[in-house]
Amino acid sequence: MRIATFNVNSINTRLPALLQWLEETRPDVACLQELKAPQDKFPEAAIRAAGYCPVWHGQKSWNGVALLARGVEPQEVVRGLPGDPADEQSRYIEAVVNGVLVGGLYLPNGNPAPGPKFDYKLRWMERLQARAQELIDSGMPVVLCGDYNVIPTDIDVYKPERWREDALFRPETRAAWNELLGQGWCDALRATHPDQIIYTFWDYFRDAYGRNAGLRIDHLLLSPSLAPRLTAAGVDREVRGREKPSDHAPTWVEFDWP
Repeated sequence: MRIATFNVNSINTRLPALLQWLEETRPDVACLQELKAPQDKFPEAAIRAAGYCPVWHGQKSWNGVALLARGVEPQEVVRGLPGDPADEQSRYIEAVVNGVLVGGLYLPNGNPAPGPKFDYKLRWMERLQARAQELIDSGMPVVLCGDYNVIPTDIDVYKPERWREDALFRPETRAAWNELLGQGWCDALRATHPDQIIYTFWDYFRDAYGRNAGLRIDHLLLSPSLAPRLTAAGVDREVRGREKPSDHAPTWVEFDWP
């Protein structure tokens, strides 16, 4: 079973690129972030024509997450991250596909830091930890994937010294990430490639992709019940180099599943 995550940076703008990638790689589940489309502007017909059944949580201009399942209807469980009924940002969705619970998330960027946006990011991460612990306690096979806007370690960023004060790399952010992993989650990409420099995001400016000046901020975490089934993980890096690309590349995991 292959599950992928892809920050598409506007689903309607990048729809041809998204459909091309789906046709080429045919993941069983694709979690999308940064739809930048209200609920009624999601391209459901085109997604279904490509063989995928979607659930989505849209939002005008910014944010927005979706989960696409190949050939089956995903069974939606949660829309919106629990823990703050006043939070109106569309950043989280959960569904069950073929017996696996998949949580797709778009964690807040948090810049400028310190400040209100960074405070929101840390509160959001606390809520994510609470939900993640509930999922582990359930015993279900779970994949939590998406754009985490977290650079875990120095190996995950080009020239880490330039990022020390950025919200993606500040000590508070990395501490929250490590607390999440401490629950028992497996960082699939790093578990598969422990020492390799792998990036999932390259800025549009200063030829970042051409220079490989990137970040690893898109992650797939496997629950303890699923981690032993991990067989492969990677990044479809070439997608970032195509015409009018997202600034992220799709990232994926494969595991044995009946």
